[in-house]
Amino acid sequence: MKKTTLTAAALIAGTTVTALAHGGATGIVKERMEAMMAMGKAVKSVAPMMRGETAYDAEALRDAARTFQAHSGKALTEQFPKGSAVAPSETKDEVWQDWDRFTELADQLGIYARGLELAAANGLGKHGGMGAGAMMGGSSMMGGGSMMGGTDGMMSAEGIGAMPADAAFNMTTQVCSACHARFRAEDD
Repeated sequence: MKKTTLTAAALIAGTTVTALAHGGATGIVKERMEAMMAMGKAVKSVAPMMRGETAYDAEALRDAARTFQAHSGKALTEQFPKGSAVAPSETKDEVWQDWDRFTELADQLGIYARGLELAAANGLGKHGGMGAGAMMGGSSMMGGGSMMGGTDGMMSAEGIGAMPADAAFNMTTQVCSACHARFRAEDD
């Protein structure tokens, strides 16, 4: 649960900083900043619910998951044409230097967000949710790799959809954090 709180808090803080930098953006940079803002707002709208601070609302979580899906995969990568790391963009050149990893994360976000949408029906975990690490760490639920999405070790949407909603949320926001850590410049 603590990982969920920290990941969500980092994403919310990033959204606030992006909102301030958003003013001078134009064109594709503005479009992608708006997409990131939409995802940040989606996190912010459900994070208190994932922490147990507000009542659980499966439909609100589904809405957030759909927002992530709308801005993932090809919809995300198309917002990063070469040469678009211009101010006020916070994009690092590593996006284009490691395009394969960037597109993997964009695709993973879509799969995990679809899983989150499915997991919304499951409610929160009984003990504050089980993190993704518990799910991946030799659990019998992983038997034979049936929940895995392929040979790359990525879980399938259906596998994530079988989890408690807070665990699925944690996994989804960790994809966002992984992408930001590698491909987004930090403010000084």
